[in-house]
Amino acid sequence: MSKPYPFAALVGQDDLRLALLLNAVSPAVGGVLVRGEKGTAKSTAVRALSALLPEVAVVPGCRFSCDPASPDPACPDGPHESGRGTARPARMVELPVGASEDRLVGALDIERALAEGVKAFEPGLLADAHRGILYVDEVNLLHDHLVDLLLDAAAMGASYVEREGVSVRHAARFLLVGTMNPEEGELRPQLLDRFGLTVEVAASREPDQRVQVVRRRLAYDDDPTGFAARWADEEAAVRARIVAARELLPSVRLGDAALRQVAATCAAFEVDGMRADIVMARTATALAAWAGRTEVLAEDVRQAALLALPHRRRRNPFDAPGLDEDKLDETLEKFGGDDDPDPDPDGPDGGGGQPPAEGPEGGGDAGAPAEAEESGEPQPAGAGSGERAPVGAAEPFRTKVLSVPGIGEGAAGRRSRARTEHGRTTGARRPDGALTKLHLAATVQAAAPHQRVRGRSGRGLVIRRNDLRQAVREGRESNLVLFVVDASGSMAARQRMSAVKGAVVSLLLDAYQRRDKVGLVTFRGSSAEVALPPTSSVDAAAARLESLPTGGRTPLAAGLLRAHDVLRVERLRDPARRALVVVVTDGRATGGPEPVALASRAARLFAADGVASVVVDCESGPVRLGLAGRLAGELGGSAVTLDELRADSIAGLVRDVQRRAA
Repeated sequence: MSKPYPFAALVGQDDLRLALLLNAVSPAVGGVLVRGEKGTAKSTAVRALSALLPEVAVVPGCRFSCDPASPDPACPDGPHESGRGTARPARMVELPVGASEDRLVGALDIERALAEGVKAFEPGLLADAHRGILYVDEVNLLHDHLVDLLLDAAAMGASYVEREGVSVRHAARFLLVGTMNPEEGELRPQLLDRFGLTVEVAASREPDQRVQVVRRRLAYDDDPTGFAARWADEEAAVRARIVAARELLPSVRLGDAALRQVAATCAAFEVDGMRADIVMARTATALAAWAGRTEVLAEDVRQAALLALPHRRRRNPFDAPGLDEDKLDETLEKFGGDDDPDPDPDGPDGGGGQPPAEGPEGGGDAGAPAEAEESGEPQPAGAGSGERAPVGAAEPFRTKVLSVPGIGEGAAGRRSRARTEHGRTTGARRPDGALTKLHLAATVQAAAPHQRVRGRSGRGLVIRRNDLRQAVREGRESNLVLFVVDASGSMAARQRMSAVKGAVVSLLLDAYQRRDKVGLVTFRGSSAEVALPPTSSVDAAAARLESLPTGGRTPLAAGLLRAHDVLRVERLRDPARRALVVVVTDGRATGGPEPVALASRAARLFAADGVASVVVDCESGPVRLGLAGRLAGELGGSAVTLDELRADSIAGLVRDVQRRAA
């Protein structure tokens, strides 16, 4: 195995390195979430940290890394006597996104437990990570049931394995480190809050720094051992500083003035609960220890806020994490004591925040004609003719659940019925591989007729492998919600398009809560485009929708055909994930020869494939043509108006979808 990349050789990424080092000094800080684009050394930095951690003393032969000074009295390998142990390096355990529940928490041999009454337990990754680092790359893609197990272990400091009345418990206290690319979707709020700190990373835009990164990486790839040896002195210095900071940490004083600044800052940014205050206090204390001080200063509180608060102040999933530093400085100055120094003007300017998003250019398109009163009529075809500037979305609202009919077998989620590993038990079957969920009644029923032949004596059943039955459970799956949005001139009235965007944003919020993948196809002028390929990042879809211009004719057929092609490709990538197509249009089709007939033929392709669909009817005015309803019939789905899309208005929509599909 090659040497890990040296932590001291990392270039830039000051916030990332500081957050990881603070957790090394004080694991009570609670871990760190690293957000950023691909190729920014997120994983490299985390793996490099493990080599800096001090060794841990463990009970010899204990699979659960018990501390010999205070062994766990409930350890499955115990009981242990207090005494001297053996030292080993702190572990960094990686949790793969596709790991099974048994791999995470451990596997209990149900067959031996039933037949012999023995708790034969094989520890999982949580046991391996005890007193070390649990690293989850692409943590935002982790399945919900694994997230629930992580939350339980992080909250209780222990892992519990329960199988049909047989239980095993072991300690599981670890430093949780996760990396993620926000473009692939956000984290559940419950898990997000479990990370003590968060940092945003991005590749440097300075040519000299990028050159330095490339040179060091190439040198490491050519000779990992030699490269590590050249950085050994710097690594040793960082390791010694971590040890010194750990020893100093108990002596660090968090004064009343600093604590008041912590509380005032959390209150000013309206973070939920009290965990933020505790994390900030611990982080500020660790910062002082890292700096070699025994007193927490205002600059420590400021830096702690930049690391601990950005991911806790989000009001909804589409808010970018970040912190208003001017407001932070005002709060610290207002609540700082006379003896506290002013916040360091040369201190960190990025913290855990996110650079402000670039808005539209002030002058807009100099060549675009002034916008006239929107009549809702189609505009003449041509390059840029009739195109109007994007309008903002109206206030989002709560929508009713749109489900895919039938029972699927896709990834766990919260939208449609599916056969899953979790949920209510609906039957039993023979296990295909390792038994994960025992159906006790079916197992006993299968074993009962063979007891005499097997020479049963006494009260216990004689169980064979062939008797075991796996429980079949029904829960909920996530789906691919593909939005097909009409951006033509007939939709271009500002008030109308704002309402349409508000409805789609509302459906995107619902998709976020139900852990769906989303995609966005738009059509206008003479063609359609995939504005966003299927992704787990619903906030990316919201951003694309916000900047969507309107105008031109209505190539409805092109939009439907492009959506059908997206679904065909996605079925090859993820055949188990079922799709729900949401077409947002007034139903008009213009441009090209026979546009209505072409749209009708394109719609029937979805019906032939059995794709669930809903048409959001955006037609307005006193005279309605009912074109969206006709389109819904050809799609094999149902139609709903913008007003009916609200949660209190479409109680029968799901039943309509299911009835039409039956």
